[in-house]
Amino acid sequence: MKNIAVFASGFGSNFQAIIDAVNNQKLNANIALLVSDKPNCKAVERANTHGIDAFVFSSKEFENKEAYETAILQELEKRDVDYIVLAGYMRFIGKVLLSHFPNRIINLHPALLPSFPGAHGIADAYNYGVKVFGITMHFVDEGVDTGPIIDQFSFHATGDETLDEIETHIHKLEHEHYPEVINRVLNS
Repeated sequence: MKNIAVFASGFGSNFQAIIDAVNNQKLNANIALLVSDKPNCKAVERANTHGIDAFVFSSKEFENKEAYETAILQELEKRDVDYIVLAGYMRFIGKVLLSHFPNRIINLHPALLPSFPGAHGIADAYNYGVKVFGITMHFVDEGVDTGPIIDQFSFHATGDETLDEIETHIHKLEHEHYPEVINRVLNS
């Protein structure tokens, strides 16, 4: 069984979906660590509730990205982490982690890449007027949402949906498919 570390900065609904998939034996993995840059976020609360170790840091406490990623790497190595899974982690992954986890950092993006990369994928796609929305799971590289695509899932919009309705549908896809794709990657 592979050890994973989940990185999250916010509410942690995808983190919860991963926890649930592990508990329901739909994801054959051990969640060894949650890494978060937001001490008071809901994801940290979820880790505490489920007895999952958490490494919480403030980037301001470190000289630079390399310094805090080195601290994260030490925590990952202590737990023999095989893969990093990003679940709403709102920081770019830098050289330290990329060099130690090549093709072993998985990200979930709420749009159909290569279209609409970046932090506002859903809103960007909605404002553009697309008729097909979706999610992309991909490996992380040094670019912004440019790594090799693992899988994508989509749905057609009628054009009458609000942005909130589209976001709700996207989150449903994420919770359903992200654990399944993680499981496929870990066990391939």
